[in-house]
Amino acid sequence: MLKEIRPAFVILVGLTLLTGLAYPLAMTGIAEAVFPAQAQGSLIERDGKTVGSVLIGQEFKDDKYFHGRPSATTAADPQDATKTVPAPYNAANSAGSNLGPTSKALSDRMTDDVEKLKVENPSMPVPVDLVTTTGSGLDPHISPEAALFQVPRVAKARKMPEESVRKLVNEQTEGRLAGLLGEPRVNVLALNLALDRAAQ
Repeated sequence: MLKEIRPAFVILVGLTLLTGLAYPLAMTGIAEAVFPAQAQGSLIERDGKTVGSVLIGQEFKDDKYFHGRPSATTAADPQDATKTVPAPYNAANSAGSNLGPTSKALSDRMTDDVEKLKVENPSMPVPVDLVTTTGSGLDPHISPEAALFQVPRVAKARKMPEESVRKLVNEQTEGRLAGLLGEPRVNVLALNLALDRAAQ
């Protein structure tokens, strides 16, 4: 019986070492050598300090910053572990809200958001990505239209000319990949960091 079990055990251990240890280590090493920034999480640094990642959005509430898409991610309620509380851009709990088009809570939240945004810039229609969440809840990008919609508020809060802020938005707008894939977009963190540099 040992004669039959031994080859199976050797193959199990060998494949475990090969696919569970050697292969992941080799892929990590190659990724570190070829794409070091991406392998480390596409982190953004300012003055030697990590301030975020290109891949994960952040919540900006101050009027002097551009705001990203709403995030539906949650975390455990510190008062009651059986409940959750909103935790925008919580990368440990990436998810959408799962609220559908007939949800009163979703409808009320979006209506409130639209009303607040209309006060901010009554001359422009509210871009849909400023009131809708993404499936992951972590999207770091907004559309160029959503960024341009916020220009008057940001310019007023920073006492900068709107044209200067609009120019920064245009400079930070990324096009389609290879001119074909995806949509034009603006990374909110990168735009806010560029805004801070321009205001210095």
